[in-house]
Amino acid sequence: MSDQLTLAAETRDRGGKGASRDLRRQGRVPAVIYGMKQDPVSIHVEEKALVRALGTGHFMNTVVMIDVGGKPTRTLPKDVAFDVVTDRPLHVDFLRISEHATVHVNVPVHFVDEEESRGLKIGGVLNVVRHELELIVDAADIPSEITISLRGLEVGDSVHISNVNLPKGAKPAIDDRDFTIATVVAPSALKSEAIEQAAEEAALAEAAHEEHVAEVEAAEAEAATAEGGEEAPAAEGEASAE
Repeated sequence: MSDQLTLAAETRDRGGKGASRDLRRQGRVPAVIYGMKQDPVSIHVEEKALVRALGTGHFMNTVVMIDVGGKPTRTLPKDVAFDVVTDRPLHVDFLRISEHATVHVNVPVHFVDEEESRGLKIGGVLNVVRHELELIVDAADIPSEITISLRGLEVGDSVHISNVNLPKGAKPAIDDRDFTIATVVAPSALKSEAIEQAAEEAALAEAAHEEHVAEVEAAEAEAATAEGGEEAPAAEGEASAE
């Protein structure tokens, strides 16, 4: 389960782009708390503390307690805007949630047991289709990651959501199909080798077939010659008798 985080925050008295730029120059990041049929609250948090939280790798699926003046609010991060040049966080949206609210979260996938996959051992490549799974879970039991074993997978095998053991109480948000999470595919070199091997086997099979046909034809010709040789003396004998 993801660890709960706490961020200290202060309310914002001013809005607009100018006020937001001023806050960022002071090392603060504008943010907003909304949801649960309550009025949105404009706040700002320390940029360094936010960056540390983002660095955990599971910020977006972690319950974050926003402490404003000693009054904590339970939230779930819903969006973080970043500067396209510097990659600094520019704004954060936090959704208010109750302690056991049912929430949609994107949980990262972690693959294990690569050494026990024969497909990977012979040169296959793991093609990850989904790096995250969108799950519906209790806010108090959000997993930090979903572990998937690759044990026994061959080249051409796939991992579907039906193959994954989800934590108790969690279910996939996509429930209308058994979607693919990853596949073990052959690299180009392995594909070329397989194609060459198949072509070689086909050529050998064709040569063997031609050799067999030649042997059959030779046998038939030899049999025909033998039959002709046996009939000749009989004919001469009949002629002498006359």
